[in-house]
Order: sequence, then structure tokens, then C-alpha cells
Amino acid sequence: MTTIATELPDTSRLESAAKRHLWGHFTRQSDEITPPIITRGEGARIFDSRGRSYIDGLSGLFVVQVGHGRSELAEAAARQARELAFFPLWSYATPPAIELADRLAEYAPGDLNRVFFTTGGGEAVESAWKLAKQYFKQVGKPGKHKVISRSIAYHGTTQGALSITGIPALKQAFEPLTPGGFRAPNTNIYRAQDGLADDPEAFGIWAADRIAEAIEFEGPDTVAAVFLEPVQNSGGCFPPPPGYFARVREICDRYDVLLVSDEVICAFGRIGSMFACNDFGYIPDIITCAKGITSGYSPLGAMIASDRLFEPFADGQTAFAHGYTFGGHPVSAAVAMANLDIFEREGINAHVAVQAPAFRSTLEKLNDLPIVGDVRGEGFFYGIELVKDKATKETFSDAEAERILRGFLSTELFDAGLYCRADDRGDPVIQLAPPLISGQAEFDEMEQILRGVLSQAWTLL
Repeated sequence: MTTIATELPDTSRLESAAKRHLWGHFTRQSDEITPPIITRGEGARIFDSRGRSYIDGLSGLFVVQVGHGRSELAEAAARQARELAFFPLWSYATPPAIELADRLAEYAPGDLNRVFFTTGGGEAVESAWKLAKQYFKQVGKPGKHKVISRSIAYHGTTQGALSITGIPALKQAFEPLTPGGFRAPNTNIYRAQDGLADDPEAFGIWAADRIAEAIEFEGPDTVAAVFLEPVQNSGGCFPPPPGYFARVREICDRYDVLLVSDEVICAFGRIGSMFACNDFGYIPDIITCAKGITSGYSPLGAMIASDRLFEPFADGQTAFAHGYTFGGHPVSAAVAMANLDIFEREGINAHVAVQAPAFRSTLEKLNDLPIVGDVRGEGFFYGIELVKDKATKETFSDAEAERILRGFLSTELFDAGLYCRADDRGDPVIQLAPPLISGQAEFDEMEQILRGVLSQAWTLL
């Protein structure tokens, strides 16, 4: 694999400029805080402005599927920019957007054949909710506008997507939000009650039936869609229990509610298939995706809808009154095509399928640590829940989580050479999602770093 070489920058100048002018996303800001400056990547590793190397245990942000430093993706962008750098999809089309839409429709299950491009995942979620609302108006059911999603689930930060997001702390500063977002329980079997933790199938049916209960409570004639990630990200990688999605599909069909598979993180090999709904055996009405579609080499997202949802707009008169200037950007679409070429040529999805059991078993070695309560996930997407007491599953107080996760783990893991996520949007977890080219050497390195730092963290309690 060829890489793009760079020289070390003037670090002190960059640090000063960053503190003065750069406003970080989801970042605590202070003149006393200097963010690490990441300058280049190679394979499963990243390098900072001082030349230090780290294993990228989060694929940037669940994004860099085929690894860093892929010069052929940069070259694909340059070729397309020389041919046509930009043109919108507003009543026009470009060859890269057409070719990519055709390819995505081939990967998608069922009759999901209609691809609406965005520039990222939040926009894809926003587009899906707007489509659901307009679709039901077009078919004579204008009251159907509400959305059911799951507790602690993250679906984006725009006003509509934030209403679908199930994390109260992310909403408070921006209320009142777009009305219509309602919650059902998630699939955290580790925290299941009433003996369900020992019966995954019963827990799956219980969790799915809570969605039916929410639809009934709100009124089926008011609910337009259910938004679910195949493996829920926020809270620490909750896989679906056996039978869960089959039951949810039945529920959505019963109440004429659209099932949206939010695969912004889970698509493009993260779980194993191009679309994770295929891994879990269900066909949604809409897929939202982004991130890994280009492996992060250029911004792009998409909403993929069924032919049934497109039909009311196919009369030559009715437009989906929605769009983005840079949606389906020709350079991004060309990069996505080159990225998917790598997937197919190098067998990336097959590699994940082969290596995923080794990733799981390597991380499960950490179960011998007293601070590790649960190791869970699928494919190359895992969460490690941290606890004060393994026997009772007692979690940390807010003050302890602040001190252990933000005050210690985030910094210590990075200093030890591992970039990952220490997260307390639900119960405290460490999240791992390495590039899909990773193998046993990377798994072992992550486990050894985690073992050392988590052992230190335990002594601070």
C-alpha cells in the first residue's frame, strides 16, 4: 500500500493558531487546552505533529475503513476534479453520481433502488425523516409525522436529527427542538431486568414490543417511521438480540410505519457486509449511510429508499422539496467508487468476517480485569463497559465518570499510543472500531494498551 509522505509542521505555530482560532466539535475549549494535532496516517496508524505514532482504534470516527494513506483515493479525487470539480444534482446529473447510485442500489437489499445523496450522516437522517413526512402526505395520510427511536441512540445534531437522537444531555442547550421524536428502550441486554439478561431471544422480543407499545401510545395514524441502528453506537455498541429485527419489521408493517436502518456507522464493512441490515437479515424501507462510503477521503452521505417510497414522486409533477448544494459532489462520488473498488479487489468484507472472531476473543481477554463489566459488539465495532463492581454491575457516579473517563482514560490511552473513545453518554464505555484492514497484530496492541491503562484506572477508584 502506497502512502502520502509529509514533513513535520511548525508545531508551536499550529498549536497557537489552534487555540486562537479553531473551534473544535464536541470539544471543551480553553486557552489552556492544546488539542493534539494529527498530521498524517498510514494503514491503521496515525501520526501527530511531533512525529509520534498511534494505533487508530476508532478509524478516525468510524470512517477510515480501508486505512490511511491510500494514494489511489487521493488520485481518484484529483482526476475527477480536473474533469468536473463541481455541479449540483438539482435537475441535473453527473456521471460519478449516477454510477455510484447504481452501485449502491446493487448492494442494497430488496427494492431499495433510489439513492438521494447528502454530504454526511446527519443530513441523511434529516432527509429520511423529511421523506417519511412528505411520502405519507402524498399517499393521503398527512397525520403520520412522528418518529420512534431508542434510548441513548445518536442520530445526528441538526434540529431534526437531534429530535431523533435519544441523549437528553445533547438536547438541552438547543430546545425546543423539532417536535415529533419519541423513545423506546434500547437493546442493552447487559442491563436487562426481570431475568431477561439470561434469555436473549425473550429480551429481543420484549425490546421490539416496546416499539409497538410506543406506536400504540402515540397513535399509529401519527407515527411515520422507526429509526434504528443495526448495532447501536451510543451507550457502547448494543447488538440486536436474536429475532429483534424480524419482530420490528412485523411491527412496522402492521402499523404502516417505515423502518429506517441508520447505518451511518454500521455500513460498508463495519459489521461485515456492505449494509449491516444484510448481516442481521432484515429489509428496511430506508437506509441512511455516510462515513465509510469514501473511507473519509471526501465527505459524502446517502439516503437509500425503496421503490415504493419513490413512487408518489414519479409523476413528473411532484418534487421531494429537499436538497443540498454539495450532495453527491462529483469528486466525493468518484472517491466513493474508488473506495468500493478497493473493497471488492482486496476482499475487505471477507477479511472482516474472518478476523471478527479474533477481534472479539482478543478483547474478551480484558474480562479478567475488575473494572471491565461487559465486552460487546459485532464485526469491527466493540464497546467495553466499565464498572465499579462486576458482581452487582454497579456503575460510576457522574463525578467518578468525569474523573476516570475524561480526567484519566482519554489522555492516558492516547499517551500510551491508542486513539479510541472513552464515552459516558450512557454507562461508561471504551469504544473500538479499527480500520477494516486491521489484523491480530493491531488487536494485540490495542488489548495490551487497554490492559495497562485500565489496570491503572482501577487503582484510582
